[in-house]
Amino acid sequence: MFELIQSGGWLMLPIIACSIIALAICLERFWVLQRKRVAPANLLSEVWLLVRNGEMTPERLLQLRNESFLGQIMVAGLNNSTHGREIMKESIQEAAQHVMHQMERFLNSLGTIAAIAPLLGLLGTVIGMIKVFAEIMLQGTGNANVLAGGISEALITTAAGLSIAIPALVFHRYFQRRIETLLMDMEQECQKLVEVVHGDREVDFE
Repeated sequence: MFELIQSGGWLMLPIIACSIIALAICLERFWVLQRKRVAPANLLSEVWLLVRNGEMTPERLLQLRNESFLGQIMVAGLNNSTHGREIMKESIQEAAQHVMHQMERFLNSLGTIAAIAPLLGLLGTVIGMIKVFAEIMLQGTGNANVLAGGISEALITTAAGLSIAIPALVFHRYFQRRIETLLMDMEQECQKLVEVVHGDREVDFE
């Protein structure tokens, strides 16, 4: 493996760095975007029971806020529920924007890696072919080892760049879709909370 990396030339270093960063981002997003950390099941019913029974203390609000992204949004709405339906909805929307930013953290970096990794590979290809033609000009086509070395460098960097870009792009799209789905679920739950708190909806989620 080391010989393969070495034969790829100095451009293998930024390509390897991209692979490490992409792997770290994917693992971190898989951990953060677990459903239990974003929108736990039955959270709405638990919150409503606490509100209805008068047990929603500041301590419970803080705990709710720290346990999940959906909890953060619900706490923002509950803290402003006494100011009317519209103010509560605006507070939820503002909190949702902040949560969306947290959920999309590092995705731009992952998308950038997916874009630049094949370009780094292409740059390696160009540099390798330049070396090949330079050797041809100096020595002709008789030295097969030198020519093979330049072509090998070109092919290795291209393959390495694509090997990183393809999975990075796949996971970038996957995380984007997952975030959209989770945000949609949270929006529905918060809409139910607003309607129940203000008496516009019968309780049907216990």
